[in-house]
Amino acid sequence: MLSLSLSGRWAVPVVAGLVALGVTPPQDLSRAEAATRAPVRDDFNGDGYGDLAVGAPGATVDGRSKAGYVAVMYGGPHGLSASRRVVISRSTNGIPGSTASGEGFGRQLSRGDLDGDGYADLVIGNGSGQADAVVVRGGRDGLSGGTSVPATNTQTGDFNGDGKLDLALFRTRPAAGDDPNGSTATVWNGPLTRAGRHGAEASLDADHLKYYDVRDGATGDVNGDGRDDLALSIYCGDGVYCTRFYTGSASGLTVQEPDAVPEGDGGIAFGDLNGDGYDDIAVGGTDFSQLTVAYGSSSGVRPRDTWKTFTQDTPGVPGTDDEVDGFGRSLSAGDITGDGIDDLAVGVPGEELGYDDYAGAVDILRGSRAGLSGTGAQEFTQDTKGVPGTAELNDAFGSAVALLDINGNGYADLAAAAAGEDGGNGAVWELRGRPTGIVTDAALLFGPKAIGAPYAKAAFGAEVE
Repeated sequence: MLSLSLSGRWAVPVVAGLVALGVTPPQDLSRAEAATRAPVRDDFNGDGYGDLAVGAPGATVDGRSKAGYVAVMYGGPHGLSASRRVVISRSTNGIPGSTASGEGFGRQLSRGDLDGDGYADLVIGNGSGQADAVVVRGGRDGLSGGTSVPATNTQTGDFNGDGKLDLALFRTRPAAGDDPNGSTATVWNGPLTRAGRHGAEASLDADHLKYYDVRDGATGDVNGDGRDDLALSIYCGDGVYCTRFYTGSASGLTVQEPDAVPEGDGGIAFGDLNGDGYDDIAVGGTDFSQLTVAYGSSSGVRPRDTWKTFTQDTPGVPGTDDEVDGFGRSLSAGDITGDGIDDLAVGVPGEELGYDDYAGAVDILRGSRAGLSGTGAQEFTQDTKGVPGTAELNDAFGSAVALLDINGNGYADLAAAAAGEDGGNGAVWELRGRPTGIVTDAALLFGPKAIGAPYAKAAFGAEVE
């Protein structure tokens, strides 16, 4: 049985010893002031440092295969540490539901301060199509307790601009064949209290989504009106993925035309990639190993003829274009260099290194006043100097990526996962952000064994948030 064990504040010898003995150390109640406080949505325990959630949906828990769990690694002034973490599964005290084979708990994650208490909450989805998602509450001592919500995957955002975070809920049973099973979607207006109460609720795009499977999505504000917009990656059938886009308004989300934003079967990320104050949207298309950026403006997403597509043949972008590389499979935006303009982390999990297919890579593309470009781009693999590990067949390094300021220095750090590492056990790397870009000094590699969690075929890092 997995238990909710909160670690000590920083990696001091006493705490390390307690963890090694299997004893839960007490929390240090002091609050060291971070140099640059992380946004509330990134901070589960309110200490000012970004925290990382890692899904392991393939893990065996309580003898039930592919039941899944989530590991949360708390940030601090020295980054992540295996001793500052919590492991959450259906077997954790306070988490509703029962451990079930094949649920894939942790397959999809979203986060945000849903109850307005100043601490980010974590919403844990699953791959079962039937089990409910769980909102795990943030607090001074970290994440604890949980409330069921009727969804398999979720997105958070202030869609109506009232200053309270809303929750979009989707229930989807992923299709095993060419035909989608269909989805239901509802938006709950915030706040969502710890008792499960919420504001008004409304069905979302029922006539359309009932024919398609909602896979994942992202939120951001493309027109700067203070209301979040929503982009969904949906399976449209016959192997085709589409993007469904909704704009926020005082009355909630409004669906836009199908071609309002780029289509793709890869990652989706919102970020201000040209520093003009409007979020832009990047969509990966792994069928063609590319990503496309549509820029935001005061009137919304700019016209199609202004969109820009990137491949590994784009000048400055590392690597060589190959359709099987999966360039854009995962995406995350954040300000790595501290210049006030977001950069983009691009997962390339199919990258071949030597004779090792699907060894994987992560590319970093820089934002600028002229927009995203290949100028100054970086590439990281397990064979990059300073990156722990060795690139091997089917590691899929870059299968998931996240950018957030883990150590409070004002520069977004990179979390890069390889769900196929160690024969499918999975692992995650932390690389630091600096004014020069991502650097490998103080790089950290951790997998499920390092945190004392179930590891066999866990797919640790299948999702990072």
